[in-house]
Amino acid sequence: MDIGKDVQISRSAKLDLTNPRGIHIGDRTLVSFDAAILSHDFVGNRHLDTWIGANCFIGARVVIMPGVRVGDHSVIGAGSVVTRDIPAHSLAMGNPARVVREGIMTARWGIMDPRVLAREGLVLPGTAQPS
Repeated sequence: MDIGKDVQISRSAKLDLTNPRGIHIGDRTLVSFDAAILSHDFVGNRHLDTWIGANCFIGARVVIMPGVRVGDHSVIGAGSVVTRDIPAHSLAMGNPARVVREGIMTARWGIMDPRVLAREGLVLPGTAQPS
């Protein structure tokens, strides 16, 4: 597995041990309780890389299917089933997960609080620096 720095993974989260080399999690990401990150497809007999970017939040009981990419600074809502790629700076939820908001910015562990973003000096590309 390729797990970045300052990553928080709940003890009840499941990371696919059938293909552990296929799990990639970026720095400062949080994976909540009962989430499942899969990197193999038993029925199709495929081993695929599954990527979760940096500064992401993966909600409780989320399932991320094999071969999916979740972009940096993204949030996946609780109970979602992610069956296709989620672009960076997106909020996605549902079954199947769909992007419901674009252009978000997150700090460490997917925190969206503007005070935390300002403290960490984070802004979306093309926007003014916080004062």
